[in-house]
Amino acid sequence: MRDCRQFYIDGAWVAPATPRDFEVINPATEEVCGRISLGGEEDVDRAVQAARAAFAGYSRTSRQERIELLHACAAVYETRLDDLADAIRQEMGAPRELAAGAQAHAGLGHLREAARVLEWFAFEEELGEHRVFKEPIGVCGLITPWNWPLNQIGCKVAPALAVGCTMVLKPSEVAPLSACLFAQVMHEAGVPAGVFNLVNGDGPVVGAALSRHPQVDMVSFTGSTRAGVLVAQNAAPTVKRVTQELGGKSPNIILADADLEAAVTAGVEHMYANTGQSCNAPSRMLVPAARLAEAEAIAARVSEAVVVGDPDAEGTSMGPVVSQVQFDRVQRLIEQGIAEGAKVVTGGPGRPVGFEKGYFVRPTVFSEVDNTMTVAREEIFGPVLVMMPYDSEEEAIRIANDTPYGLAGYVQSVDMAHARAVAAQIRAGNIHINGASSDFDLPFGGYKQSGNGREWGHHGFTDFLEIKAVAGYGA
Repeated sequence: MRDCRQFYIDGAWVAPATPRDFEVINPATEEVCGRISLGGEEDVDRAVQAARAAFAGYSRTSRQERIELLHACAAVYETRLDDLADAIRQEMGAPRELAAGAQAHAGLGHLREAARVLEWFAFEEELGEHRVFKEPIGVCGLITPWNWPLNQIGCKVAPALAVGCTMVLKPSEVAPLSACLFAQVMHEAGVPAGVFNLVNGDGPVVGAALSRHPQVDMVSFTGSTRAGVLVAQNAAPTVKRVTQELGGKSPNIILADADLEAAVTAGVEHMYANTGQSCNAPSRMLVPAARLAEAEAIAARVSEAVVVGDPDAEGTSMGPVVSQVQFDRVQRLIEQGIAEGAKVVTGGPGRPVGFEKGYFVRPTVFSEVDNTMTVAREEIFGPVLVMMPYDSEEEAIRIANDTPYGLAGYVQSVDMAHARAVAAQIRAGNIHINGASSDFDLPFGGYKQSGNGREWGHHGFTDFLEIKAVAGYGA
């Protein structure tokens, strides 16, 4: 049982203004694994004022001072990897290997990448007699989700620290335990008081208060498109900058010349990683109609080999979805897919055989799905793949782009020139050819209702900077 009922404000752990205990549920056991307190407007204001007071000094620190601070944060973080992985496993059900690998290491990767970029990043530009300066934007409100908790904390906190901003973090109340450990890392690494602050709470109270606070200069939000709209609405009266990484319904186009066995296998396995709870998951698999039956057989075989189970057990490849709310949503959408005529290749509603508790979902593949069906339009955020036949490459591209989202896209082909030509036509912020993964220096973000702005690497610095033009600087 982890007790995280204090907030980290102005360099110290403090009690909430009005305690409101909230239980954190382990999704594999449905048992309480931790407690936090849900904050309120007074807590947010206290944290923002601390960040505002710290900004004057921290924004004027040298590049070298901030590089050394980021390295210190990374060094302490590395000593806490086991604790961080354990917290992620308990709070959101990631299997042990995933929690200890990609999940926990993501935060470390962003800290190291920010330090690397800061070595060379240009904060000034000469334009004849004039000069352009890139300056820290100010106090940043950081609102992060539960599905990749440390990745999203790291890719916001690291660039904010790097460029000289101060910040208030509101992690998801569903998975806040790793965020509390992250705050401990910041403290132990010597982040100056007030530069990094943490207030737990829910979106309607703490998230809204942070978004509308007049002393917050920008908000960086990751979450659902619905919640992102609310954040933007709350922020609008103060005309602060809002950057968002939102939902996705990413197409995975398997071209006619692809290795079907390899492409379908990789696509299914990728879809089930993190129990399908990734905004860039390849959730719509587009397959040549003439090979759909063959692709279905491969998908069924791969899905039925997935080991669903206790995240702490050896060999588990897929854990539960994060909460009862998420379980109910996934079940509703599976039922709706069936009702609308999608073909169930494998899986379906209910828990897997042998599970009576825990938010476990059967790995599910639908086929013969068209783009009017709910399962093709809505982000399910669970282990549910839809297979969609196409007759021509032009039709595949049209289907791929026929979505309100534009976060990611995937293209499979043995001909690289062919894959590149198709990738160029997909309206999305991140395209992956033949299963290539992202690097920490690649920009991450989406088109359309998948958000605005970019995170990761040097592109991730941009949203935390203001541009100042000084005319006649060199005259």
